[in-house]
Amino acid sequence: MTNQLIDHTRDYGMPLDDYQTLPHAVTAKASDFVGLHAPRHCHPRAQLIYAGSGVMRIETDVGCWVIPPLRAVWVPPGITHSVNALGKVEMRTLYIRADIAARFGAQCSLVEVGPLLRQLILSLCELPTNYDEAGRGGLIAQLALQEIRFLGTPALHLPLPASEKLMRVCQQMIQQPETPVTIETLADQLAMSARTLARHFEKETGLSFRQWRQQARLIEALARLASQQPVAQVADALGYASASAFTAMFRRTLGVEPSRYFVS
Repeated sequence: MTNQLIDHTRDYGMPLDDYQTLPHAVTAKASDFVGLHAPRHCHPRAQLIYAGSGVMRIETDVGCWVIPPLRAVWVPPGITHSVNALGKVEMRTLYIRADIAARFGAQCSLVEVGPLLRQLILSLCELPTNYDEAGRGGLIAQLALQEIRFLGTPALHLPLPASEKLMRVCQQMIQQPETPVTIETLADQLAMSARTLARHFEKETGLSFRQWRQQARLIEALARLASQQPVAQVADALGYASASAFTAMFRRTLGVEPSRYFVS
């Protein structure tokens, strides 16, 4: 699949930096991606990154977040991150001025996007970027800020370790989540005991090795399901013994069967 980018934002050709330098409390940008990768970068404004459809993965120095429909990720100002569109994605982004963003905290977080916030995001994207802050656009922006609600959904967050050795191991599992690795085989590669590796792994990520690997596979599963791969095919590709075993894990973690997850 060829990488493509379609920009739907009003004021076509407006430099990206202008979204950061306008005096507006909130600016908005709408783009459609197909298999796009935006390499590591940062912004002077915070971002609320929303997937209107499809799935995105946001990676920072301390972890990665998967954004399915009905969710968004809050990225504070100055946080270096990359964006991966996992298949076809409708990306809608709010850029929020740093002085206003400060009240929302300095950590990346998952945000619930209910019907009202979704419509506010879409409405801002339909307005000219340099909208009248004293008019309708300003009212929509202020209400959108009031509607931001953070979620504690660890299943969609994959924390990354600080040490270089463990980071290499984790990146390998992210890129190849279907690989049937065990903590014993990884310990052999790193020339340490499995018990020592397990201790370091949990200390640096906050998760046991088994929990971390399951979340890495869950993130990959969401990308495959968003691309309309059958549940049985996804389960087999990620090394589950059966589709029912995969479905049970998925329902236990996210509260719904995989076949219903992308039904709004």
